Amino acid sequence: MQELRQKLAQDLAKECKSLEDIHTLLKDLFRQTIEEVLEAEMTEHLGYEKHDSDGINTGNSRNGYSKKTVQTQLGKTTVEVPRDRKGRFEPKIIRKYETNASEVEEQIIAMYAKGMSTRDIEAHMRDIYGIDCSAELVSRVTDKIMPMIIEWQSRPLDRLYPIVYLDAIHFKVRKDGKIVTKAVYTALGVDSNGRKDILGFWVGENESASFWVNVCNELKSRGVEDILIVCKDGLSGFSDAIHSAFPNADTQLCVIHQIRSCLRYVSYKDSKMVVSDMKPIYQASTLEQAEVEFEKFKQKWQSKYPLVITSWERNWLELTAFFSFPHAIRRVIYTTNSVEAYHRQLRKVTKTKTAFPTDDSLRKIVYLATADITKKWTMPVQNWAECISQLIILFGERVTSKIVV
Repeated sequence: MQELRQKLAQDLAKECKSLEDIHTLLKDLFRQTIEEVLEAEMTEHLGYEKHDSDGINTGNSRNGYSKKTVQTQLGKTTVEVPRDRKGRFEPKIIRKYETNASEVEEQIIAMYAKGMSTRDIEAHMRDIYGIDCSAELVSRVTDKIMPMIIEWQSRPLDRLYPIVYLDAIHFKVRKDGKIVTKAVYTALGVDSNGRKDILGFWVGENESASFWVNVCNELKSRGVEDILIVCKDGLSGFSDAIHSAFPNADTQLCVIHQIRSCLRYVSYKDSKMVVSDMKPIYQASTLEQAEVEFEKFKQKWQSKYPLVITSWERNWLELTAFFSFPHAIRRVIYTTNSVEAYHRQLRKVTKTKTAFPTDDSLRKIVYLATADITKKWTMPVQNWAECISQLIILFGERVTSKIVV
């Protein structure tokens, strides 16, 4: 070996007239050596030499080359990696998806987080890195974040969240050869410093009050002792689910959800007028004024849309709960707009996905998108100093005993 190195050095010295020449020749030598090793690995994989007649009718054969850029101490070098027709060849000296493996994996995960399809990721990796990136490879790489999701989903939470928004977003997922609708249950909390955070998300069959019981109990098991105000949609049994874990929480039914629900029973030609007539109710200064405005609304629309009136009357206590609070808090809690804005951002990421192959594939993209979205949540809720001061006055020790001032 020593003699071989000396002979090689002598041959290289004859060709080199500068340090740049030496560097270029070493890179070229490295490339040729790697390619020879890869050819030897392919021969071992197939069981016959290149162009050997023994390979006829074996069921697999060489199938050209793909280019791969490899990062070395000499810099980046492009090598030709042989392929077999069945795509089973796994190089040992350079793994199938390694240049630096970590760099490529980070690229795949970043593209996956942006909602890129497997086909787009495959094309990108082939163009940039010369890597054949199958759906199985994307799945293997992104599976590495599953332990991170489990750790994140079970992390300890604060003892107190003054405001929590609970809502669900729905996606299509393949199950047993069929496409079914799955609900992603989301809990968005505002902590005592006024900063928003996703406390967790859970994948379940459609949206149900019984599943929300599990969500609330999990929040409690992770350290949440009290929630002052829960903002929610109009799902039947939702309030009971919340109060089973947090009996002292005030519940506010999202006014916007109520309006949308009512519009299902209103003809299109009347919808704008009905919405306009609802505004004085929830924009009233006091509960008493809201009651007066509702009576006006009722007299006008009772005969034509009795189901709308019945819905408002049935949900009146939770629709008007926000009138018990000062204006700074009212604007934060009368709708679930904060969590719906988060859901809209999830939709942007997942808009190319007609259906997810598994629940885990849905969890991975929601987690990655959530991590990206919440990075921007650096500022507290607007006028939070005024809000928390009012909450301390209203709730006393429920707040002061659980926060560090």
